[in-house]
Amino acid sequence: MHEAGLHPAIDPRTPDRGIRDRAWHTLALSPHTFGSVNKLLQYLPARLRNRYGAVVLGLLAWVALFDRNDLWTTWKNHRELGRMEGQQEWYAQEIMRTKEQLHELGSDTELLEKFARERYLMKRDNEDIFVLVPEKD
Repeated sequence: MHEAGLHPAIDPRTPDRGIRDRAWHTLALSPHTFGSVNKLLQYLPARLRNRYGAVVLGLLAWVALFDRNDLWTTWKNHRELGRMEGQQEWYAQEIMRTKEQLHELGSDTELLEKFARERYLMKRDNEDIFVLVPEKD
């Protein structure tokens, strides 16, 4: 044990060895403890070894995996957009067909009466309507 029971890193009588050395001794770790980590860091590109590269890599991982608009959500939205564009074409064709029917109904009163009788089961006062529904097997 040292004089006065102080650890050398925090003993005011020891020469100043810098903040880094004091931190290692305070934590009771040596710089050699992370030797295996340093070996792993050698396999990373030099730009990712510093703290800025690690932060950028971390942010990219966060955006790609955990963000509200992550890659999975973006892919699903892109797929749904394609499906909706196909539906848009179908609806455009249906609108054109309906406009043509509306134009025909507005110009021909006999066709309008036939449409009203078939579609909405309208009748004249002196008529009865019988609806025949085929049996299901």
